[in-house]
Amino acid sequence: MSTAAFHISNLLEKMTSSDKDFRFMATSDLMSELQKDSIQLDEDSERKVVRALLRLLEDRSGEVQNLAVKCLGPLVGKVKEYQVETIVDTLCANMRSDKEQLRDIAGIGLKTILSELPPAATGSGLAINVCRKITGQLTSAIAQQEDVAVQLEALDILSDMLSRLGAPLGTFHASLLHCLLPQLSSPRLAVRKRAVGALGHLAASCSTDLFVELADHLVDRLPGPRAPASPAAIRTLIQCLGSVGRQAGHRLGAHLACLVPLVEEFCNLDDDELRESCLQAFEAFLRRCPKEMDPHVPNVTNLCLRYMKHDPNYNHDSDDDEEQMETDDSEFSEPESEDEYSDDDDMSWKVRRAAAKCMAALISSRPDLLPDFHCTLAPALIRRFKEREENVKADIFGAYIVLLRHTRPPKGWLEAVEEPTQTGSNLNMLRAQVPLVMKALQRQLKDRNVRTRQGCFNLLTELAGVLPGSLADHMPALVSGIVFSLADHSNSSTVRMDALAFLQGLLGTEPAEAFHPHLPTLLPPVMACVADPFYKVAAEALLVLQELVRTLWPLDRPRMLDPEPYVGEMSTATLARLRATDLDQEVKERAISCVGHLVGHLGDRLGDDLEPTLLLLLDRLRNEITRLPAVKALTLVAVSPLQLDLQPILAEALPILASFLRKNQRALRLATLAALDALAQSQGLGLPPPAVRAVLAELPVLVSENDMHVAQLAVDFLATVTQAQPSSLVEVSGPVLEELMQLLHSPLLPAGVLAATEGFLQALVGTRPPCVEYSELISLLTAPVYNQAEDGGPGLHKQVFHSLARCVAALSAACPQEAAGTASRLVSDAKSPHSSTGVKVLAFLSLAEVGQVAGPGPQRELKTVLLEALGSPSEDVRAAAAYALGRVGAGNLPDFLPFLLAQIEAEPRRQYLLLHALREALGATQPDNLKPYVEDVWALLFQRCESPEEGTRCVVAECIGKLVLVNPPFLLPRFRKQLAAGQPYTRSTVITAVKFLISDQPHSIDPLLKSYIAEFMESLQDPDLNVRRATLTFFNSAVHNKPSLVRDLLDDILPLLYQETKIRRDLIREVEMGPFKHTVDDGLDVRKAAFECMYSLLDSCLGQLDICEFLNHVEDGLKDHYDIRMLTFIMLARLATLCPAPVLQRVDRLIEPLRATCTAKVKAGSVKQELEKQDELKRSAMRAVAALMTNPEVRKSPSMADFSAQIRSNPELTTLFESIQKDSASGPSMDSMDLS
Repeated sequence: MSTAAFHISNLLEKMTSSDKDFRFMATSDLMSELQKDSIQLDEDSERKVVRALLRLLEDRSGEVQNLAVKCLGPLVGKVKEYQVETIVDTLCANMRSDKEQLRDIAGIGLKTILSELPPAATGSGLAINVCRKITGQLTSAIAQQEDVAVQLEALDILSDMLSRLGAPLGTFHASLLHCLLPQLSSPRLAVRKRAVGALGHLAASCSTDLFVELADHLVDRLPGPRAPASPAAIRTLIQCLGSVGRQAGHRLGAHLACLVPLVEEFCNLDDDELRESCLQAFEAFLRRCPKEMDPHVPNVTNLCLRYMKHDPNYNHDSDDDEEQMETDDSEFSEPESEDEYSDDDDMSWKVRRAAAKCMAALISSRPDLLPDFHCTLAPALIRRFKEREENVKADIFGAYIVLLRHTRPPKGWLEAVEEPTQTGSNLNMLRAQVPLVMKALQRQLKDRNVRTRQGCFNLLTELAGVLPGSLADHMPALVSGIVFSLADHSNSSTVRMDALAFLQGLLGTEPAEAFHPHLPTLLPPVMACVADPFYKVAAEALLVLQELVRTLWPLDRPRMLDPEPYVGEMSTATLARLRATDLDQEVKERAISCVGHLVGHLGDRLGDDLEPTLLLLLDRLRNEITRLPAVKALTLVAVSPLQLDLQPILAEALPILASFLRKNQRALRLATLAALDALAQSQGLGLPPPAVRAVLAELPVLVSENDMHVAQLAVDFLATVTQAQPSSLVEVSGPVLEELMQLLHSPLLPAGVLAATEGFLQALVGTRPPCVEYSELISLLTAPVYNQAEDGGPGLHKQVFHSLARCVAALSAACPQEAAGTASRLVSDAKSPHSSTGVKVLAFLSLAEVGQVAGPGPQRELKTVLLEALGSPSEDVRAAAAYALGRVGAGNLPDFLPFLLAQIEAEPRRQYLLLHALREALGATQPDNLKPYVEDVWALLFQRCESPEEGTRCVVAECIGKLVLVNPPFLLPRFRKQLAAGQPYTRSTVITAVKFLISDQPHSIDPLLKSYIAEFMESLQDPDLNVRRATLTFFNSAVHNKPSLVRDLLDDILPLLYQETKIRRDLIREVEMGPFKHTVDDGLDVRKAAFECMYSLLDSCLGQLDICEFLNHVEDGLKDHYDIRMLTFIMLARLATLCPAPVLQRVDRLIEPLRATCTAKVKAGSVKQELEKQDELKRSAMRAVAALMTNPEVRKSPSMADFSAQIRSNPELTTLFESIQKDSASGPSMDSMDLS
């Protein structure tokens, strides 16, 4: 017998002891054993343990019974299935016992087992078998009316079971429904309530037929408001509607047309509990079926407004906001006397709370009605901020916060755009509400109730985020409220932390001048919080203090406020925190950061305190726990423009920083390099040379492609040291340059590292005398290319040539006296017949970067060399020569541009390369310099618009785009004429040119472009396919890079966009290829472009989309061509996260195409590409399934339950599904991709 089995047999013996303490301790030990993963029970032990525990469920001691029932949970996973069924049978039998205590224990036992059963989705049959065994017994227990306690327990368990395992019990759904429906008429309230909950869970997972039966039953049983019926029966039916709406509202859509008017009528009956249930039902309908609720929104809005102020016991005097008991009532309430209505049985607060929640649902589900909501709901909500019941007040604040969140401008929205937009008018309406909000909250900010004040802070934080700067005029009231909460020590510290967090946010959104008059009032309580014994308050206060220093005494503007009265107090409080060693880690880090800001911004006012403070920072630098924040604080001090004297700590700090460069902690290395660079820039010659050399010795190893960010900072620091102390670089320049050359040969070199390298090389030759000679550096850079075999071609990656050329140009710029010689050498290398391809490519790219060549002689020679190179057999040489021709031309327009235009006219065969050169010239020249040539270039480009080659037309379009930027108001209107009169190729080229006018950064052309967008988008109705595709590509670019251009036009654009997603039979043709017939769909590219636009819209314009209409077209795309299905699967995965409610409504229709894709078989004899495409399609469809299944309510739907059972029964699909789940758990989300 194993040790575990022997130990358990001892416990079983003690569990039969006559002493209850022995039995309790033995059961407790058994519980501990069962919770261990390692425990293995043999069959005999299993049987004995199960028998012993079931016996203890009837123990005389309640404590032993409770512990025994808890053991059942872990036991379920450790014993075989038939033992679990034995336990379940016994518990079901006990539920029908005469003893109440035994019934209760059996009920708890069944719930414990249900909660521990493995979900059906894991493929385990145990859960289904146990539930089937329980279900029959529960339905009979519910149907028996004799014992209500048994009924209640059975309903509770059934509700639990349906919520966790509703779908697998499909065979029992009909019997469960017919068992539960009669319970809605039970005379007992508790039975009715539990039946309502169970029906809600059943509605989520039952078949469509059963759901229709349930909905019809509720509609039939609901009498007209004037028909006689008991109030309790009506309440139950409405509650049941609400429960079904919350659990399965997406399925109720078809029934709402007849249900909503009935519920509206019941809302008018004088029964507060019924009103609450009606409003809760409306809330569920609005959240789950926003589209179907559209016709009822005005009525629901009126009901919410009416019942949000339903307070029969009070009449709020609007002038002085005092609460008075009066017999007069609000306009919507029935007059009642005080005898009839007392505060103890006042249910009206529940009605008000339900109305506020319903209002929040209304705002969330209909963001398109925001302007109306600002006119109607916002003033009503603000007036109700005086609500006397704190639960209701919290929900009213919550509803207003929802309104604020939906008013927040979308990402990329620009207020500077000239025409008034919907977003702008919403913000203006909100701006007008700010004084009303502040007036309503002024008293609430000093309310005795902590929850009220927290609600105020949350609301004001949101308001400041939506309208930065809007609270500046109300600062006295805000400061007074903040100080009140900071000084409140009577309650928990949460409200003080909330007040501090709000103050920190306020410092970020409001202008600094608004705080100046209030600093004497505000600073003392913040200082008190810095010294607070509770670490969370202290940490939050230090963050506020840091923000105060940064905001009120910024380094980039003159000081508007004298810091003298405050600096001593702030320094003392922060240093006290910094000196303490027994503090929480968070407080230590915040104190160090705060000191860094204090010294960086006000170090010149610290006087004698400066040196002790710096020494304290040095001390924290030596401590492993605080070294990272200390390095960051030191950086802040070093970059400060106050030019502080850091000599007392430099000699000791630099060796410590050097040692950090050897540490494995990446964040520490990055922070240390930033600190060293800042010190080298600010202290320069003041740095002790031996310490600098110690630091430099650590650097060569950091200049590596293993970590490009570290390499960039290391090279930046080297450049700074070269300028400050060139003599220190003698020893390390060799090893560093060796590493740097390796880095330059990386094809993945980021632009930042390249710029840093250029700066370092310029610094090396820029010192007097130079650290390294110009010629030596040039030969180092070019040697790998020049040493290549003659005929080897460019052995290095293309990108490496560009990097090397940039470095050559940087060196030439740093040594102007050498530039002419370098240019001549490059020209001779380029024209030499003995030069390898690599040498020529590097020569041309270097000439492009070096730019203008001195003197007319070399220029004529350069033109000849470049033109000859355009005919080179090597594509790399031709491309480099075209690039060089454009870049060199940009430096000497009067000479080169007419020559280039003449060549384009004269050399039609080289037109593509010459147009590339023109594009480079236009891009590299200042707009003013180009103005004299605009007309010539414009005429030439429009002659090339009809080129049959798409590549040429694309380059022409880019050139036109760059040309328009020279004089947008003059040239952009010309596009109208070309779109109206041009040939199809010209029209598509013009639209493509517009795409090149859109950048992801703000640009002066944006307002002008916005006024023309609507006209350009009319090309979606062009009869030519290429024009429509170009228009869709342009629209996608606008949506992705600058959505503010198109957001307000979407109502007109979307119908045209959706039209392009449809399959057009007239564009499908058959092509004979020998004995085979091949189907060609000419409309596929346009459809694909349309679906790509739809995907981009999800990221930037979600609020402007009608998701139900959007989903209709996604649904069609799920059955389209391979490329489009791949796109729509990704869209569906995104929508499952972004808009779960509309997706849930049509999940049954969405599952079918996914199922068809996942179960599709590839034809016998298919080629490898076909197999790979099918696998990728299956994987993409399965990703969409996994995304849908993250929503628990989708998992409950019958069609998804059926499909998941199918996945589990197929080993191939199971493996695929599991691998996708692992990928999504371990890697970043694959939902978003760039389609611009």
